[in-house]
Amino acid sequence: MILAILLFVVIMGVILWAIDRPKVPLGVLVAGFLGPVVIALSGGLLWSGISTIIKSFQTFNSSGQSTGWAGFDNYTRIFTAANQNMLINTVLWIFLVPILATAFGLVYATLVDRTRFEAAAKALIFLPTAISMVAASVIWRYVYYQPSPSGKEQVGLLNALVELVGGTPQNWTTKFPLGTLALIVVMIWIQAGFAMTVLSAAIKAVPDDIIEAAKIDGATGMRLFWSVTIPTIRPTLVVVLTTVAIASLKTFDIVNVMGGNLPVNNIVANAFYNASSVQQPGWAGAYAVIIFIVVTPVIIFNVRQMKKSEAIR
Repeated sequence: MILAILLFVVIMGVILWAIDRPKVPLGVLVAGFLGPVVIALSGGLLWSGISTIIKSFQTFNSSGQSTGWAGFDNYTRIFTAANQNMLINTVLWIFLVPILATAFGLVYATLVDRTRFEAAAKALIFLPTAISMVAASVIWRYVYYQPSPSGKEQVGLLNALVELVGGTPQNWTTKFPLGTLALIVVMIWIQAGFAMTVLSAAIKAVPDDIIEAAKIDGATGMRLFWSVTIPTIRPTLVVVLTTVAIASLKTFDIVNVMGGNLPVNNIVANAFYNASSVQQPGWAGAYAVIIFIVVTPVIIFNVRQMKKSEAIR
């Protein structure tokens, strides 16, 4: 790290020194500024992506050494009956987490906007966002903790509440699709604070003259919210939905730590991690490409929505 910082200081010093030299060609200065960025992106992103795609078409032994070409076998292996639960879980994560987290954040931001205890209320919801995925998983493991033996008090908070109302304690994270839905609740708990913070700022940025004009026209309550607030903050809504969707697609921490890495709770990102951990770059590469393919339409949708918003402005 120290060497990297020193190298950065030296390079920037040379570039800034060269700027004051009138005989230095403009192309050299441009190359000096953009060169390190292009090299970093090419080596750390472009080449890594190409290498991953190549490996996804190869087979590897238990030591991680390539043993030849596999064609599309690594991809067809994903779409088999053995991975049916994984694919269903991934779809549930992509759709439920962004929609519910954004909806909760939007409603909460609207309710506490300009209230007396706004700062404290927002800090309370934002706290989970500052917690790491692993820490959140450990916390919620004690919420969903397995049923205690007969005659003993329940360790898990949820099972204690279920038993209190006369219900039967459950293994919440070991059944399909109950386990996935239980893990999704944790991700919503984490992402709702982010959605609330961003959407709250967008709501506060809605011009007062637009709201006043709508009130003069007779819009109040829900009509004002759906006809004025939502269309005005639409670009922000799209950004939040996209960000949370991408975060949900590449989340493996919660599934791996809290879900016990069980097949019934598996998602594509966790399968990628497991394939990498057993020295199978071919399987891992195929999972990574699938994630990239799924993310691409989300990014395209985001860009199109942003262009529409700019056109309206």
